[in-house]
Parts: sequence; structure tokens; C-alpha cells
Amino acid sequence: MKISKWHGLGNDFILTELPKSSTFDVRGIAARLCDRHFGVGADGVVTIRHLSGNAFEMRIYNADGSEPEMCGNATRCVGLYIKRRMLAHGNDFELHTKGGIVRPKVLENGTVRVDMGEPRLRRGEIPVTGDPDSEAREVKLHVGGREFTAFCVSMGNPHAVIFVPDIRTVELETWGPQLECDPQFPQRINVEFAEVRGPQMVRMRVWERGCGVTLACGTGSCATAVAGRLSGRTDSRVTVLLDGGELQVEYSEVDNHVYMTGPAVEVFRGELVEKI
Repeated sequence: MKISKWHGLGNDFILTELPKSSTFDVRGIAARLCDRHFGVGADGVVTIRHLSGNAFEMRIYNADGSEPEMCGNATRCVGLYIKRRMLAHGNDFELHTKGGIVRPKVLENGTVRVDMGEPRLRRGEIPVTGDPDSEAREVKLHVGGREFTAFCVSMGNPHAVIFVPDIRTVELETWGPQLECDPQFPQRINVEFAEVRGPQMVRMRVWERGCGVTLACGTGSCATAVAGRLSGRTDSRVTVLLDGGELQVEYSEVDNHVYMTGPAVEVFRGELVEKI
């Protein structure tokens, strides 16, 4: 099994190509591969299958073995992987994920701009309990004797964005796992705490479903930008400051799509020679 290790602002992944006919069960070894002491070490494993032309299938497996629908940072890594390995022509690619189709484009400076598609705001689409056709802009959550108000968005995967006055006061390791499993979220949820530092800048920290605290989250940054814009806190273009660096996110008023731009870095290549 040939692999390469990548990261997007510290959110790291093990990438591997699979042939179309492969029945290999990556889910069964994902947790062991991601173990930072006995495996390779990563937040997740990403598989890539060439479908045709510039179209590829991308599947993600979290460090706990669960399979999320989407991962924004992984899309940038996969886009640059395809470009560098010359698996398809050009700079624009189409990735088919469980959360829908996303389109990364490798820019001249080596960063990757991804069309993440339209945000989903209805409770039934995210999902959040309650009227499936209503939006989940003010979901009340309780943890540690405190009440939070979350703005929920799906970017192919579910997010609860909580705006706070001071990000330094957030007890992410304590509150994150409890909020992730709140009964209002039937498929669990990713949790973002965000401090607005101006109409074009947000500081955000994330607890990722199935991973825990990570240094960055691409879909979480997009969800935060959408929540900021729709709640009147930010402009349509915003810089999201993460533990691992920064992303540029635009929530376009022209086509209602969200565009994310940021780096992707290959760390090393290798081959697994022993059974994990």
C-alpha cells in the first residue's frame, strides 16, 4: 500500500490511490493508520479513485474509523496531489464525495481554490432535529452549566458555529465532545467557536466530529463564513484564522457558492510493508 502524508494548515491526512475495482476495506485499518504512536499518524485517511477525465472519487476516514461526508482541507490536498502526480490534465478537477461534488483548482502560486458548492441551511439537510424545512440559526445548547447559541450549516457535513467574544476563554477539549453528541444532532456535528475580529477577519477553533481538536478545518471555515455573513457579523469575504494558519473564504452572492483558498503541503511518501 503506497501512501503519502499531506496536511492543510496542520490538519493532516494519509493519501492513497485505489484502483476502480478495489474492494480493500480502508475503514477497517484507518484508526490504526492514524495512530500517532503505532501507525503513521494523521487526522484521517483519504482514498482517491480515478473515475474518468478530470473526475475522481474522494473518500475520507476519520481517526476513529468513522466516515465523514466531506473534508475541506483534504480537498485541497487531493487537488494538488492529482496535479503533481499528473493523474489528469489541467488545473481544475472534480471530486465526488459523500457530501456532493467539489471542484479544486490549483493556482499558479501553489495554493488551491475550491468551489465548495452551496451551503445547506435547513434542519433536515444538516441535520438538526425540529421542523426539517426551517433553518437552524439559533440552536440553544447547554454544556458545563453554560448556554450557547449555535448557527448550524452543512457544507456537505454538519457544523454548529458558536460566536464568542473571546476565543481564549473557550474550553474546547471539554465542551467539544459534549456538543458534538448533543441529541439535537442525530449524526453528531462539528463544533466551531468563532471570535469576530472585524468584518473581514474571524478567529476560529474547531472540534471535529470523529477526530477531536484539529489545527484547521476547511468545511468549518466555510460554515463559519456563511454563519458570519448571514448573521450580519462579517462581509462576504473573510480571512479565517485557525490554530494552523489562515484560509480565505468567499461566500459568493452571485451563485450562492462558497469558495475556499489555502495551502496544501506534501510531507513525505512511503509504502506500508507490514500488516497494520
